Amino acid sequence: MSKQSWKPGNMLYPVPAVMVSCKRAGEKANIITVAWTGTVCSDPAMVSVSIRPERYSHDIIESTGEFVINLVNEKLTPACDWCGVRSGKDHDKFAEMDLTEYRSEFMDTPAIAESPVNIYCKVVKTEWLGSHDMFIGEVTGVTVDDKYMDAKGRFALEETGLIAYSHGEYFALGKKLGKFGYSVQKRK
Repeated sequence: MSKQSWKPGNMLYPVPAVMVSCKRAGEKANIITVAWTGTVCSDPAMVSVSIRPERYSHDIIESTGEFVINLVNEKLTPACDWCGVRSGKDHDKFAEMDLTEYRSEFMDTPAIAESPVNIYCKVVKTEWLGSHDMFIGEVTGVTVDDKYMDAKGRFALEETGLIAYSHGEYFALGKKLGKFGYSVQKRK
C-alpha cells in the first residue's frame, strides 16, 4: 500500500452544503451558503456553522444571535451555489433566486420555504478560530416539508434528494447501505 503525505488541511469530506438564512430587524433577509456545519450536541440539540468574519452574514448573525440552517436538495443546488458566490450586500438573494421566506413560530428569522428541512438556532456561543468563527446554536425548533411525510407519520429524509459538497463540487447523496447497528444485527 502506498500513500502520499500532504500538509495539514480539511479533508473531512463530503460535508453537507446548506443555506443559512439570517435577518436583522428592518433589513432584508439574507442567505449564505455554508459547508462548515455540523452537529455539536444532542441534548440539548446544538449545531454549528463556521463563517468567515468578512462575510456579510457574519455580522448579522453576530448581532441578532440567530440563524436558520436550511438543508439543500438537488432542486435547490443552483440557488445554493449562487448564494455562495454573491454577497447579500449587493443582492436580495431571496428575490433573485425566487425563494420564499417562511415564517415559523420559532423565531423572527425566516427559513427558506423550498428547503425540505429548516433548523432554527439561537447562538449560545461564538468561537473565534482563525479564518472562520464558529457560531454554536441551540436548536429551538425544526420545520419539515409535509410532502416528505409517509402514511405512518415518518419523515422520509431519504426522499428529499439532499446534496453533499466535496472539494468544490456538489454531489447527490446515493443509495442506502444499511442502518445503525446493521453489522451486528441477527440475520433472519
